[in-house]
Amino acid sequence: MSTTRKSYPSDVTDGEWEFVLPYLTLMREDAPQREHSLRELFNALRYVVKTGCQWRFLPHDFPPWTAVYQQARRWFHAGVLETIAHDLRIIVRVLADRAEQPSATIFDARTLQSTPESGSRAGYDGAKKKKGSKVHAAVDTLGNLLALTITAANEQERAQVAELAKQVQHVTGETVEVAYVDQGYTGEAAAEQARGSSIELEIVKHHEAKRGFVLLPRRWVVERTFGWLGRFRRLTRDYERLSDTLKNWHWLAFLGLLLSKIAIQSA
Repeated sequence: MSTTRKSYPSDVTDGEWEFVLPYLTLMREDAPQREHSLRELFNALRYVVKTGCQWRFLPHDFPPWTAVYQQARRWFHAGVLETIAHDLRIIVRVLADRAEQPSATIFDARTLQSTPESGSRAGYDGAKKKKGSKVHAAVDTLGNLLALTITAANEQERAQVAELAKQVQHVTGETVEVAYVDQGYTGEAAAEQARGSSIELEIVKHHEAKRGFVLLPRRWVVERTFGWLGRFRRLTRDYERLSDTLKNWHWLAFLGLLLSKIAIQSA
């Protein structure tokens, strides 16, 4: 492949590549069985998540889509994208003069419309009047992603508290003490699930009848995170047959956001 291919906005910079390379090298960069540049494979994967293009429509100046897909499966299976995102999150917090690990988190969920590929595991979200998958997320107070779980859209937010709390404490070293949530997480069952991981749920309520959009303390942070992720076209709907694949696309998108944050904060 030509080394003078067209440059895309989703390409990693030299500094970014120097940081992520050790995580992505599952075998030696000069291994004899490697046919394509690892950097070009990673750039192609970032192009897919940003533009939402189908695998077979990947521009021809990238490696063949089959090679990109196969390498993506290896990275997804190894969990390296999530690992990169967590390490970047710590750097972002330190640059913002925060402790390395948070003491508070915010839980929320968003529903993604299903497609023919994901329809077999879709559910109907009556509140959103949408059939698809629900992405349950936990973020820190800066909006950085801490944990994710994927369910059918008909699953209640409060039913996922135990799993989110468990993941949050695992990746932070059990530093989180409180989780801010909306009224979809009310009930003693949800509170008990959180206490099982030594987290107290704090319901952020509307104090008056709402008309239109109302900015709620703490709660707006996770909504902003969903807004950031929504700018990646692969994440505007659920295009994946497997929920784990959808989860990994989220981590890939977010590590890109964190790399951009570090570049801005370090400038």
